[in-house]
Amino acid sequence: MSNRADESPKITREMINLFDDYTHLSLDRRRFMDHLAKLAGSMSAATVAAAMMASNSKAAGLVAENDARLVLGDISYPGARGDMQGYLAHPVAGGPFGAVIVVHENRGLNAHIRDVTRRVALEGYLALAPDFLSDLGGTPTDEEAARPMFQTLSATDVAANGVATVTFLAGHEKSNGKVGAMGFCWGGGTVNNLAVAAPDLRAAVPYYGGQPNPEAVPAIKARLMAHYGGLDERINAGIPAFEAALKAAGVDYQIFIYEGANHAFNNDTSEARYDKQAADLAWSRTMELFRETLG
Repeated sequence: MSNRADESPKITREMINLFDDYTHLSLDRRRFMDHLAKLAGSMSAATVAAAMMASNSKAAGLVAENDARLVLGDISYPGARGDMQGYLAHPVAGGPFGAVIVVHENRGLNAHIRDVTRRVALEGYLALAPDFLSDLGGTPTDEEAARPMFQTLSATDVAANGVATVTFLAGHEKSNGKVGAMGFCWGGGTVNNLAVAAPDLRAAVPYYGGQPNPEAVPAIKARLMAHYGGLDERINAGIPAFEAALKAAGVDYQIFIYEGANHAFNNDTSEARYDKQAADLAWSRTMELFRETLG
C-alpha cells in the first residue's frame, strides 16, 4: 500500500467499523486517527481515508439551493420548550401537500440534509427538516462540534419536539394534514421514537436507525418502513427484537436490508460509504410509501 497522501488507500471493513465507533460512540478523534494510521500504514494515508469515510460538507447537492420549482426558506415554529428552527421546502405550484419531516444525522441540520429536504419537496411534498439542536442554540458550522452536543440532548425533549413538529406540519396552510417522517442514522432512531410518541404520524421511515424499546412498540400507529445496510453490524443487532415486537403488536411494517451496503449508505457526500444502488432503491420504496399514506 502506498503511503502517499495523494493516493486513495483501500477502505477496509475494519476502517469502517473504527469510523463508526468514533462518530457514534467514542468521539475521540485522536484515538481514532492513531488507530486508523496503523490500519492505513501512515498518518498521511489515514488522513485521506478519514476524508473518504466522512461526509463532505462542501459536496454539491442534487437539487440547487435556488431551484425555481420550489419555495425554500429557513423558518421557526413552536417546539416543546421554545422555538424550533428548521428548513422548509415545497413545490411552487399546487397543494395542499402531504407533509414529510426529514430528520438529520448526528451532525445536525447541514447542507446535505437541506439537499435531501429539497429532493423530498420535488417529489410533491411539504418537507421540513427540523434542527433538533435548536434548544442548544442550533447546529454549529463545525460538524465535529455538533456530534458531542447530541449526547446532551434529552430523549424526552427530542420526542416532544418531534411531536410538536408533527402538529405544526399538520396545521400548515400548505399541508393536507397528513404527516410522515424519514430520518438517517441518529435521525433514524429519532423517527422510530417519534412513531412511538406521535399516534397521528401516518408513515415512519428510519434509515439505519437505532430501534425503540420493544415494550414501546405497541404504541406505533404509523406504517413503518426500515432500511438497513447489510454490513452495519452495530445497528443491525437490534433488528430481531424490533421485528418480533412489531409482529406481536400487529404494526404494519416492512424491513429492508441492503446486502453489501454500509451504515449511512444513503449519504452521497461520503465517498467510501455511499451506495447508489441501495440508496436509489430505498428512496423509491420510501416515496411509494409516502404516496400511499400521505396522499
